[in-house]
Amino acid sequence: MSKNIVKKIDDLVKVNTVLISVSDKAGLEDFVPAMVKHNPKIRIFSTGGTYKRIEKILGKKAGKVLTPVSEYTGQPETQGGLVKTLDFKIYLGLLTETHNPDHQKDLKRTDAVPIDMVVANLYPFQQTIEQPDVTPEKARGNIDIGGPCMIRAAAKNFIRVASVVDPEDYPLLIEELGSVESMTSLETRVKLAKKAFLHTAAYDQAIANYLRQSSFTDIQQAYEEIL
Repeated sequence: MSKNIVKKIDDLVKVNTVLISVSDKAGLEDFVPAMVKHNPKIRIFSTGGTYKRIEKILGKKAGKVLTPVSEYTGQPETQGGLVKTLDFKIYLGLLTETHNPDHQKDLKRTDAVPIDMVVANLYPFQQTIEQPDVTPEKARGNIDIGGPCMIRAAAKNFIRVASVVDPEDYPLLIEELGSVESMTSLETRVKLAKKAFLHTAAYDQAIANYLRQSSFTDIQQAYEEIL
């Protein structure tokens, strides 16, 4: 554990690599081009529908900066996008610290790169269970796993990584990236981390409440045809 004690951090961290995977794609049409404008050499990893949306937004520029997560990790997405970002290289990139020599060796050993920002919001679980025709299977299918993991990893490492969960924060980030050479400040990263942990906590609480309020009989009946 002693090797993980931080002895030096940076206030300003340049956003060279960002991972974007969102259910709510609002605001990407402004946010993504702004990031590319402020750092033309930025590398954007993305998945599924988010990748297609960013590709459309960037047009010809997409080929220079946009990479599918599956191409980076070497692992294709599973059917229906069940597993997309749960990969060692992703979490190494999120959790490593700039001034830790052992972490830098791990990045080099695995051909991984530091990820400086995660832009993620989660499957619409609450909206799904509020629908009158919701079934236990529809609810279960909207329990996000990879999203909360990425958000929590980025938020834990706020000393280097920005964890962005709310499209309303995009204008703030555009302004900061434009004013300090595509860098985020420690103050901003801490603010984002606070919001990120509140976001995942509320999400997990919604899931827990739904399951607590669902009787075993109701769940059993929902699956009786395939039991």
